[in-house]
Amino acid sequence: MELVWAVAQVGAVWVTVVLGFIVLPSVLGISLGISEAYMWVLVKTLEWATIRLQKGAKKPQPQMPRTPTANGIIERDETPMEKEIALLHGADFEFSHIFYFCRKGFEAIVEDEVTQRFSSEELLSWNLLTRTNVNFHYISLRLTVVWVIGVIVRYCFLLPLRFTLAAIGITSMIVGTTVVGQLPNSSVKNYLSEVVHLTCSRILVRALSGTIHYHNKENRPRKGGICVANHTSPIDAIILTNDGCYAMVGQVHGGLMGVIQRATVKACPHVWFERSEIKDRHLVTKRLREHVADKSKLPILIFPEGTCINNTSVMMFKKGSFEIGGTIYPVAIKYDPQFGDAFWNSSKYNIVSYLLRIMTSWAIVCNVWYLPPMVRKEDEDAVQFANRVRSAIAHQGGLTELPWDGGLKRAKVKDTFKEEQQKNYSKMLVRNGSL
Repeated sequence: MELVWAVAQVGAVWVTVVLGFIVLPSVLGISLGISEAYMWVLVKTLEWATIRLQKGAKKPQPQMPRTPTANGIIERDETPMEKEIALLHGADFEFSHIFYFCRKGFEAIVEDEVTQRFSSEELLSWNLLTRTNVNFHYISLRLTVVWVIGVIVRYCFLLPLRFTLAAIGITSMIVGTTVVGQLPNSSVKNYLSEVVHLTCSRILVRALSGTIHYHNKENRPRKGGICVANHTSPIDAIILTNDGCYAMVGQVHGGLMGVIQRATVKACPHVWFERSEIKDRHLVTKRLREHVADKSKLPILIFPEGTCINNTSVMMFKKGSFEIGGTIYPVAIKYDPQFGDAFWNSSKYNIVSYLLRIMTSWAIVCNVWYLPPMVRKEDEDAVQFANRVRSAIAHQGGLTELPWDGGLKRAKVKDTFKEEQQKNYSKMLVRNGSL
């Protein structure tokens, strides 16, 4: 009985501390400086660890430039295909012309541009989390002791703290939106709904030890518009809703996610589709157009890539989001992998194991850039508009722009796409194309 009473007292103290020093300040939108102090200590520790690694290495490794493709294992020639083929042959076809395609084929087999975008970004230096640096080995006892202390801190202190905050945030979201949802439609209901969403998002960001830097806030999405962003993780939505409210678009789920969806849609005009409905492109477009046409509704948040990419690139945007009409508000999101890997490889990890990895990382640090609003030009089709928006996001976020469909993560290349490429190659070889 005494043990139960002692556990209850410890639990009460724990919840009181969490509510008083973390939840309440996040609700009020203020900071007590705890997270800033934590980040300062963390940065200094990682800097020290990097120095120890460099001193302990038998052969100092040259510093690699911090570029999105620094983890590649082959060096690709950036010369356009047309120019390379033009340099290969003279007026007549020669057998050596096929060597270009042989080289490109070997490069694709060793390391294609798509597959490597669905694996975690390689770090330039070990961050005391996991051995993400392939060259890492035992360096010193002090470094190992620091790593052990880090494991204890992350699993015995940060994980329980973050789990408590996540539980408070999710519960508050469900209860708050359910209560607000009972009110009649009015400006008061809309205001309270935004307050609930913002407050709960701030608590959830604290549960991730999130440090987010928002740039160009004057370009934040406005009502009646469409916000499109590159997609790295399921927490992208939380990162954005921490600074503003959005109407979410997605498929209806079961379990805890389904409970959250049913509660939030009562207070906010989110657009949820049944599994059978989401396959009907015309129905999806119609509902989204109706939402955008109402300038009193929150901007729609859409991730046009359709899947998570590993924080190094932006892949093909689906054109459906750009056929709706209205103003597009591009947003670029770039995570700092030094403090934690935000990328979700859904083919390798389920959502539970992914969240465990996130909650046992040091922190989630990222930059968010709001880009100037963009509208479709008269001479543009939906694909061209999508490519223009994607280029703007990639340029601002320092990401590599790739024309490939993120659906290749799970599906094979369509035969029509292969045939199109074969036709382009043949035109170049016989000089009936652009050459």
